Amino acid sequence: MKTLVVHAHPEPQSFNSAMAARLVDAFKARGDEVATSDLYQMGFNPVASAADFTERGNPDYLNYALEQRHGVKTETIAPDIRAELEKLLWCDTLVLNFPIFWFSTPAILKGWIDRVFVSGAVYGGRAFYDKGRLRGRRAMVTVSLGGRTNMFGPGAVHGPLEDMLRPLLRGTLYYAGFDVVTPFVAHHVPYIDDAARAALLEELDAHVARFDSLETLSYPSLDDFDDQMNPIAAGQGAST
Repeated sequence: MKTLVVHAHPEPQSFNSAMAARLVDAFKARGDEVATSDLYQMGFNPVASAADFTERGNPDYLNYALEQRHGVKTETIAPDIRAELEKLLWCDTLVLNFPIFWFSTPAILKGWIDRVFVSGAVYGGRAFYDKGRLRGRRAMVTVSLGGRTNMFGPGAVHGPLEDMLRPLLRGTLYYAGFDVVTPFVAHHVPYIDDAARAALLEELDAHVARFDSLETLSYPSLDDFDDQMNPIAAGQGAST
């Protein structure tokens, strides 16, 4: 299997960076071929702009998704996007590793998604959710955060983590067709001692070791909706 680990933390000595290194080792221990994208180390540009295309389909007005499609057809997407897109299309498993910033991803990772999840190659038209172009692949999110375990979940002060990360888990990964497995969460990281952090890394090893049996998050199938994306009543088939 081929695994891509995308890491987004500005400090190489951080616990989150230790998680990224551990992920690489753990997937290699499974026998996977592993590629990495360390976004801060790479100095990855997260800003989507007209400069992402060396040739424009419409030089007078920037419709970014349409220009992505044109760039795929004409091979005129910027070299840094093309290199990351090749990694994305190469992998069977995508792992996104990052610290939670304001209930979300660091901006550099959001920008990587904006620029690399290219329309026409990753999604487009009715090719989304379980019909997405990356279907048959798996994705996992591994995060570190400051909150305690009891602060997340139904009725907790922050609510379920999966709800917090819905734009990423459902609106990005599942939208592109990935089967999204249960996230790994390292809680309360800035406030625990080294022994507790070491234990978390061992838990991460175990999480990867059972990767093939991890549950996937449950989302709707497009088979449950008609051509206009209205829900199909129970017992009715999709229109043809």
